[in-house]
Formats: sequence, C-alpha cells, structure tokens
Amino acid sequence: MQLETLLPLGKVDPGLRAPELPLDIWSIGADAALLEEIGYTGMAVEETKDDPFALLTIAALATTRLRLTTSVAIAFPRSPTVMALSAWTLQKLSRGRFTLGLGTQVRGHIQRRYGIEWHPPATWMREYVQAIRAVWDCWQNGQRLDFRGERYQLDLMVPLFNAGPIDHPAIPIHVAAVNTGLCSVAGEVADGVRPHPVCTPSYIRETMLPAVRRGAAKSSRPLDDFRVCMKPLIASAPDEETLVTKVRDARARIAFYASTPGYIKAFEHHGLGDLAFEAQQLSKTQRWDELPVLVDDSVLNTFVTVGTYDDIAEKLLGRYGDVVTDIEFSIAVRNGEERLTLAKLAAQIQGASDAQARATIRGADPDAPPTSASQHGQAVRA
Repeated sequence: MQLETLLPLGKVDPGLRAPELPLDIWSIGADAALLEEIGYTGMAVEETKDDPFALLTIAALATTRLRLTTSVAIAFPRSPTVMALSAWTLQKLSRGRFTLGLGTQVRGHIQRRYGIEWHPPATWMREYVQAIRAVWDCWQNGQRLDFRGERYQLDLMVPLFNAGPIDHPAIPIHVAAVNTGLCSVAGEVADGVRPHPVCTPSYIRETMLPAVRRGAAKSSRPLDDFRVCMKPLIASAPDEETLVTKVRDARARIAFYASTPGYIKAFEHHGLGDLAFEAQQLSKTQRWDELPVLVDDSVLNTFVTVGTYDDIAEKLLGRYGDVVTDIEFSIAVRNGEERLTLAKLAAQIQGASDAQARATIRGADPDAPPTSASQHGQAVRA
C-alpha cells in the first residue's frame, strides 16, 4: 500500500471546529523533505485556504522523489485549459511526480462562492477531463486542438500559448467521488478515484467500485493500474488518555458530514438515513453543538478507525487493505521520538501488499494476473 499525507503533519479534517494546527506555508519545503527522508510515497494538498499549485511548487523544489498530488483542486471554476497548464507546469517542474486530483464541489459553493452556473457534475467532469487531455495531446504530440463538447469547444492554440512537449507527459488524473455517477466517470476517463472520508470500506466495495467498473467498461479501459486513494477518518494518539479528545473530534466530523445532503448515500448504505436527516435539520437551524450527540459508539466505529500509535497501522491495514491502494495518514512530528514513530508507522503501512485491493478494484480473483499494461496517460503519448 502506498502512503501519502496532507500538511501539516498529523492534520485531521476539523469538521465543526477550526483545525488545531493551521498550515504554515513557510514550513512546506521542510515538511516535504522530511516526508521524502522518512520514505513516504507522496504528499497531497487541499484547495481550502491556499492555492494548491503554489504549495506543490514549493514541495517540488524541496524534493526529488516524493509524489505530489492535489487532493483536490476544484475543477469547474477554472477552464480546462487553465487547469491543463497548471498541471503541465508542475509535472515539468517535478520531473514527472505530479498527480492531478480533481473535485467538483457542491452546488452552493459553485453558485455562491465561485459565482458560476451549476450543471450535473458527472457529465460535466467527464467532459472536463476529456478537454484537459485534448489540450495535453495538442502540446505533446502536435495534435490539432479540436475538442467539441456540450460545455467546452476548444479549437485555438497558437504557438505563443502552446506549452510544448515535456519529458513526462502522462499525468495521472484522479476524481474525487462519493456517489456512483462520479465513480463511473472516474472509471471511464480517469486514473484513480478519491473517496470522501465518509466512504467506508463496504461502501467503496459494494457501491463505488462497481460503478467504477461500469465506467471502465464503457470505454473498454483496463483497471490494472487504477488507484483508490483514501483519506480515512482516523482518531489516533500516543496513549488512551490523549485519544479521548481525538474521538470527540471524530464524532463532530461524522455529524458534520451527516448534515451534508451530498453524502446521504454513504449514510443510507449503513441504514443511517434517519440520522442524516436529523443532522440536516439541526444544521439548517445552526444547532451545531447538538450534532455530535447523534453519533453513538456504533456509528463512530462504522466510520472511524480508532487506535493508539501502537496499533493504528494494523487497524488501518485491516480495515482498508482489500479496497484501497493508497491511504492518507500521518502524526505530528515535534521531536526525534515522534519522527521515529512516524517512520515506523510509514514502513509498516507501505510494507503491505496491495494485491488484494487491486483484485477488488478489477472485480477479479486476487490470484488472477493483470489484463494489460498501465493505463496511465492513455490520451497523451510520450
């Protein structure tokens, strides 16, 4: 299994609360170098309070091996050509270590924060990814730009604005998803899917991956190298006493997610539709303090992996080892002892095989051989 992390180290999604450790952009280079030294596969950045491409530029200059991923960049406020250029530049700068993770955002943010019209996200994302690949193909191979979609028509690329070929043109694209529509799109046109933290292993296995396979079948694409990159809900601490606070915060995060209509399917999958409806009503009346009360221990353990540093790696592998290829996790590093602890956890997680997960993704027998070579970068030839 491959391991990545958001920054700051030990970051957890705050849900209803502000994060304990805000991101310090001045420490990104040092933190990225530390992850590479420890042996992490990759580092990911969100698009929340800082521009993700600027942050990854800093990390690219500080490292030579670390995979760099947007998890995720919000697609629709940017034109496909703008997104294509940002990714192309980072891929060139990092010498082939960049992965473009794309997300849709929800209707309210698209309309009221970004000020653009909302359209059905699955068909929009499909066309968006196809348009990006068309631009890349133009730059890399001299293919005439002539993309005709419902939302985007791209047919102009003069020499002044042609970014030209690069050494590593096969940039993987991952799509963030919860519902089956975007999962199908990921299987059809992308190289990986990034489930939301509220997606449990059984939801990924029984709902998301069948949709991924249906999408792949539409375009006759193999899934041998398709990645499932999970940012799980985790409550972890060095000891049981400190763990109490982490569990409290995890309850708040689950309650916050339950109040979001876009995630209802993940809760209904576990028979928790009524809980989600109640959470939505509390949210509408801004009764935030009452939300965590809805999350009892059974609900907590359905969505959250809970453990001390002594057993959290084993618990994560046991929970996700047969459904995901990449997992996001780290602990805060403030001294040499914590650095050694993180290095030990990273080695344990990354030492696990992803063979079972890859078989699950394909819907195949785990002992069956892959069906073809890598699918990455199909639309852009070197």
